[in-house]
Amino acid sequence: MGLFSNVRPVTALQPYVETNFPEMDVVIIRENEEDLYAGIEHQQTQDVVQCLKLITRPGCEKIVRYAFEYAKAYNRKKVTCMVKDNIMKLTDGLFHNVFKEISVEYPDIISESQIIDIGSARLAASPEKYDVIVTSNLYGDIISDIAAEIAGSVGMAGSANIGLNVAMFEAIHGSAPDIAGKKIANPSGLMNASVMMLSHLGMTAEADKIKNAWLCAIEDGYYTADIYKEGFSKKLVNTNEFADAVIERLGKTPQNLPVSILSKGAGKIVIPPFVRKEMKQELVGVDMFINWTGTDPNKIGDALTAIKGLGLKLKMITNRGVKVYPNGLAETYCTDHWRCRYIATSAEIIEGKPVYDVIKYEDILELMTALLKEGFEVVKTENLYEFDGKRGFSLGQGE
Repeated sequence: MGLFSNVRPVTALQPYVETNFPEMDVVIIRENEEDLYAGIEHQQTQDVVQCLKLITRPGCEKIVRYAFEYAKAYNRKKVTCMVKDNIMKLTDGLFHNVFKEISVEYPDIISESQIIDIGSARLAASPEKYDVIVTSNLYGDIISDIAAEIAGSVGMAGSANIGLNVAMFEAIHGSAPDIAGKKIANPSGLMNASVMMLSHLGMTAEADKIKNAWLCAIEDGYYTADIYKEGFSKKLVNTNEFADAVIERLGKTPQNLPVSILSKGAGKIVIPPFVRKEMKQELVGVDMFINWTGTDPNKIGDALTAIKGLGLKLKMITNRGVKVYPNGLAETYCTDHWRCRYIATSAEIIEGKPVYDVIKYEDILELMTALLKEGFEVVKTENLYEFDGKRGFSLGQGE
């Protein structure tokens, strides 16, 4: 349904719900449609399966824009981008570049970037240093659960799924069918999701009324089993009793916890339509993925090099991303899945850098036919392109 943005606010409720981070107040905004969660997986050989990580410019622009618009609408001061573009230079690199492009349009909001591994560690150790975090699908799924748990309980947090025309709201933990009917579930996740829904619909006064009643119930010591702790909490209640306690406090405001003031938010979140920038796209090579059960890279490399009369030449072979031919790393363990990179026979190295020539698609078909005749099974091909003269593919480790 085009629900591109997943929004998960997490706030500490110290001293009423035990946490080591009493000043925590963070919103995690997660891209919700692509990345590894596109679910495109294949087994290509007996040894190797793959999962495709799809990151798109339209997807990046929408989620990054939403994060800054959210920060603007809800009076947030900082947006942090978490990526792993030191390794995934093209996919996470695109996400990071879009973040940097859009951030300059919001000079009143602090923008910063962090590598996801150290960012996750810092979020777990010092969540009060974060405000709004924007990241891709898998990373956001992981760190939003971390944030909810260290705030007190995953059962407390609501989750919004926002699209341009449709929105859906849920508890962060899902439906929890394993405890259905036992009256032990914490309804807070659904209540907070409902507050987010009302706010999204512009009914911010109603949202504040429910949120403040919920905060009052927490202050008055009503705790479901997931947040109850002997010697720390006051009163253990079941699902219905907690809901009744919230209903009884409608119209009241908390005495110590921050009062909900969603009604003081400013403006609407606006996501402009995507405009594609036309680029010159040139085909400069192809990766042939070959299923070969041998273990000697030199044997397959020499055999492939011996195939003559083509408009393409073998540049290198990698196994699990590591260059193994020519002059590869002998220590590399090789599976039955070989990536064989072909480029134009006229391509050359200038000042230590490869300079690629444009090839024709017919060259790829001719190469595949030649490989088949020599008994090699091609399980996948990946065309190599340059965009406006910039390489659109990664180098092999050691290339």
